[in-house]
Amino acid sequence: MTFTGMKFLEDCPVQPLIPLYLLVGGVIGSLKVTLLLYNSTRMRQLLSKSVVIDDDDDDEYPWRQNAHKYYIHLTLSLFLFLWFILGNYWVFSVYLPNFIPPFHQPQDYCDKTLYIFAVGVLIISHTVLFLLIFCSCCIYCFSRQRYSSDED
Repeated sequence: MTFTGMKFLEDCPVQPLIPLYLLVGGVIGSLKVTLLLYNSTRMRQLLSKSVVIDDDDDDEYPWRQNAHKYYIHLTLSLFLFLWFILGNYWVFSVYLPNFIPPFHQPQDYCDKTLYIFAVGVLIISHTVLFLLIFCSCCIYCFSRQRYSSDED
């Protein structure tokens, strides 16, 4: 996403926010994935070294030690969700623009590669989101059904 947005930054005058959507979404998404991988790797290193956390800790809420990481991930996730909504608006508000600059209005076009890529990213995102929601609902329904049959 980042490279496509950067490469075609000036190639969509009909909606100049489409390449910006790809560029910023790619950078922030990569940052979030990098932080998640770093945290996962760090946790694995600590577990492999068999680091034991002292149970005599006076802090009743040990999650406070990692609260800043939680808020960073929450902020990045919220930003990416809002950016996704804005990207939907920007891309689909000019659905099927001219891919070749018209002679009479040279600013009324968008590069075909850029636009098709942006639509593809959004369609894949919608598909994954739909599958996650659908699978979550199925798991919820089957677990409730199994729980209610166990009570009988």
